[in-house]
Amino acid sequence: MGRNDKYRDEAGTGSSIVLVGLMGVGKSTIGRRLAARLNLPFVDADDEIERAAGMSIQEIFDTYGEAAFRDGERRVIARLIDGVPKVIATGGGAFVNDETRHLILEKAVAVWLDADIEILVQRVSRRDGRPLLKGRDPREVLRTLARERTPFYAQAPIQIKSSDSPHEATVDKIVKAIGL
Repeated sequence: MGRNDKYRDEAGTGSSIVLVGLMGVGKSTIGRRLAARLNLPFVDADDEIERAAGMSIQEIFDTYGEAAFRDGERRVIARLIDGVPKVIATGGGAFVNDETRHLILEKAVAVWLDADIEILVQRVSRRDGRPLLKGRDPREVLRTLARERTPFYAQAPIQIKSSDSPHEATVDKIVKAIGL
């Protein structure tokens, strides 16, 4: 079985495509466009976590801590993968969790979106509400996270480099890598 054979199951309906990578890499933006291109539903796992918890990601972190958040995240991602095939954008730390990563690699097609730190810094500076950046220097946090998380992200069978080019160019790269 080749790396992309999992995309199509025996019924021809396909597996979900799960986008992983650091915050700011464009998982949600690219995910929406990829889903539209493939005529699949799009789901942002963070939105689903907030809906399930009835609180924002920041409130979950502040109230229960990161470990409780990651446990809820794993349960939500498992539910999303088990349903109809879709494009799923995950939070930056989801793929670092051993159980979540194993689940994604076993039941979906994992795509690592990667980008240079400077591009990520520009992107995350446009939006508030990222718990790991609260009161910290985004450049230093992203460098540290990249060092820590790259070995996990590298386990995704498909790696796509995102740049400042139009989002459609990244979508094109993903579609080609999946073999569609």
